[in-house]
Formats: sequence, C-alpha cells, structure tokens
Amino acid sequence: MSGGLKITLRAGERIFVNGGVLKVDRKVSIELMNDVIFLLEQHVMKPEETTTPLRQLYFMIQMMLMDPALHMKARSMAKESVANLLVSVRDGKILQGLAEAGELLDSERPFEALKKVRTLLPLEAASANMQEPSKEVA
Repeated sequence: MSGGLKITLRAGERIFVNGGVLKVDRKVSIELMNDVIFLLEQHVMKPEETTTPLRQLYFMIQMMLMDPALHMKARSMAKESVANLLVSVRDGKILQGLAEAGELLDSERPFEALKKVRTLLPLEAASANMQEPSKEVA
C-alpha cells in the first residue's frame, strides 16, 4: 500500500483490523500506512444474516479475516462450501465468481475472495427472486 489508505469513521463506528476490533468515540480519520487486513463495520455480516448459501460463504471468509484463531477452520469450511456450490449453482455469472473466489482462497487472498463473494450476493438475490413462484392475487 503506497502512500497509505485514508478511512473516515463516524462516532461509535467499528473497524476490524488484523483480527482486532477498534471502536471510535467521535468522528475520526485514520490512515493505514502499511498492508493490513481490515473490514469496515458496514461490510461485516451478522450470523443471523447468513440466510443463503452465498451469505454463509461470505460469513466463513469473514471469520478468516476477523478471528485469526479460526482462520484455518473457516478456510477449510469456505473451500468446502465453494466446492459444493460449484456443483449445485446453475447461474453462469455466479459460477464464474465462485471459481474466482475459490482461486483467491487457494492463493491465501481471503480479503479479495470476500470482495468477490460480496459482488455475487445481489446476483444470488435476483436469482432467488426469479425462482420463486409468482403469487397471483385473486
């Protein structure tokens, strides 16, 4: 990361850096001067939000980043999830994204894998909406 990355946080907002949680009490700007793994609070998925297969995968990869003690277990679970999804998903764009996420996990790049899966969530939602039977109003 050359020149650093500047991030502005609002009062009460949290940022997860290298497995640690930082919470600010007032609006603050911070500059990350070296390569760190971080997640902004708005990108952190809560367990109760893991209602679809891709959301579950996102959560597994997120745990790799947030809890270094769980990294290897979460990585194994995420890789298994990708393998299962690759044989069950029918949408070509989602399949391509899953393959890319799997390659990123294989090359120990979980942050990029998380970003890739995040881009697939709207596709999964749209696909699920198209598969639901239409409800006719009588």
